[in-house]
Amino acid sequence: MYIVESYTLAVVLTFVTMLCWGSWANTQKLAEKSWRFELFYWDYVIGIVLMSILFAFTLGSIGDQGRNFLADLKQADWSNIQKAMLGGIIFNAANILVAAAIAIAGMSVAFPVGIGIALVLGVIINYIATPQGNAVWLFSGVGLVTLAIVIDALAYRRKASQSMKVPTKGIVLSLVGGVMMALFYRFVASSMATDFVHPEAGFLTPYTATVFFSLGILFSNLIFNTILMKKPFEGTPVSYSQYFQGGLKEHLTGILGGMIWCIGMSLSIIAAGKAGFPVSYGLGQGATLIAALWGVFIWKEFKGSKGTSGLLTAMFLLFVFGIGLIIYAGSH
Repeated sequence: MYIVESYTLAVVLTFVTMLCWGSWANTQKLAEKSWRFELFYWDYVIGIVLMSILFAFTLGSIGDQGRNFLADLKQADWSNIQKAMLGGIIFNAANILVAAAIAIAGMSVAFPVGIGIALVLGVIINYIATPQGNAVWLFSGVGLVTLAIVIDALAYRRKASQSMKVPTKGIVLSLVGGVMMALFYRFVASSMATDFVHPEAGFLTPYTATVFFSLGILFSNLIFNTILMKKPFEGTPVSYSQYFQGGLKEHLTGILGGMIWCIGMSLSIIAAGKAGFPVSYGLGQGATLIAALWGVFIWKEFKGSKGTSGLLTAMFLLFVFGIGLIIYAGSH
């Protein structure tokens, strides 16, 4: 299987993760004009599963190092398979809440609040489990990101005060989803071997872990999204018949969104072999910055809001410096 052998390349891959995790929601924004997010989400999950399998049979099955996907699959211990799938179940519950928040309140609310919280808590959880990287620099970077989240909240408070309503429901969903999002990565990481070159027996390689993670998302979605279709956070219930009435464009948009997200997930845990799980996860969740940029500059979610440009600039600068410190922490 393909294994990352340098810290520099690992950082580059985490930046790709950041771009993927911060950009997939654009597909939801594109589809929402004609396609409810509950329907979009089925295709999104299908995209995640398809991409995880594609990675497993390509990068996960080449080279002389580690175990290839099929060999890894045969020797996998059931307890580790369960951990990876549980990570998928937790992620799915969290992501549905964040996706709902995007539909209700926009990208530049849901991502800075939800994924920002996930970044802070997730780095802490992963560092406690596997203390890799310089703690002072790592948590200094996390502190700057936290401050950026607070400033983002202030910008939205100012927006709301100008009679540009920011739905409370969207913020609440982002908060709850963010806390849950902080937990999923640790379960996937604990299912994996600590040495990718010479993986321990019974543990999973990154590619196999991602496949079972994606299956956990798929199976749990049969329950979670079915309930959500009948009891949506907003709007009227939707049915399976409406899903099958969707056009090719709508379905492909959702599948593309899932594939983009899964590319980010796969690269994140591949990079963790060199960067460590706290740094790899923390940098990937810098997706908050990417999503906020999309929300502000492309989707114009702050259009007409006076006095917020300075706050948004400060937020972006703090995110950049915070991410820089997290990178530095991983190399020291």
